[in-house]
Amino acid sequence: MLEKLPPGTRVAVLRLRSLGDCVLTTPALDILRRARPDLRVAVVVEDRFRDIFEGNSDVDEMLPPDPAALRRWRPRLCVNFHGGSRSAWLTARSGARYRAGFGHFRWRFAYNLHIPRAQKILGVERTVHTAEHMASAMFWLGAPRGEVPRAQLVSRMTGPADLVAVIHPVGATPAKTWRADGFLEVAKHLRQSGLEPVFIGAETDDLSPFAGFPALRGRPLSEVKDLLATASLFVGNDSGPAHMAAAFGVPVVVIFGESDPAIWGPWRTACEVVRAEGGMGNVRASQVIFATARLRVHA
Repeated sequence: MLEKLPPGTRVAVLRLRSLGDCVLTTPALDILRRARPDLRVAVVVEDRFRDIFEGNSDVDEMLPPDPAALRRWRPRLCVNFHGGSRSAWLTARSGARYRAGFGHFRWRFAYNLHIPRAQKILGVERTVHTAEHMASAMFWLGAPRGEVPRAQLVSRMTGPADLVAVIHPVGATPAKTWRADGFLEVAKHLRQSGLEPVFIGAETDDLSPFAGFPALRGRPLSEVKDLLATASLFVGNDSGPAHMAAAFGVPVVVIFGESDPAIWGPWRTACEVVRAEGGMGNVRASQVIFATARLRVHA
């Protein structure tokens, strides 16, 4: 498919939302840019996640999830990574001659290019990571096969790592959220070891249990990127900020509940996954502390 596109062709990639999904889309964009650097690539994304793609040299334009804006972009190829009904509707109304979506997506009428299972494209039968899943679409479209790179985020901060441990103590659901007293115990240990813990959360997150520590609450993703870019360590639940930290190559400790780390674990960074029989409620603070020690992150 990619070989058929004339020079300068416009391509739209739909990745409407979800922080971690947006981060893990960037390896696929990297592969696309390397294969066809002449293409003009737009990412269709909700405003609250635009900062994930801000400054990314693989992205020429960011568009709102609005059919009129997408049609004005005039893409010749539209690749839907989101897969829901809204994104299928946007794909169908994009005006693109070629409309690609994975074969398991609903609303098959929206697509005239049906991407096979990632396992078939990659020639494996193991569980594939989300980054590999999206990258496989680019290989199927014609990008040269190769290693799936690390996710890419761009920050305004440069220089060596600070003696900061970023802690994200909240999750999308209670089943993905470790208990506050466990995070407090880990934070106290890290402070004693010479790393200053900084807690992060959204505007709606309650960070009051961590009042004795610095916190970044409800700040723009650009500020969170700047904090993570020079952090020495990340500790948190299975969530979007963990993928942001991994994109900067920060050593990561992630506490997992029911999700599969083979699919959602930190991608291409030094990491430790902490789990326990019976769910996150049974994870001990000592497990997380030992995991930080195994990463050999010291002040």
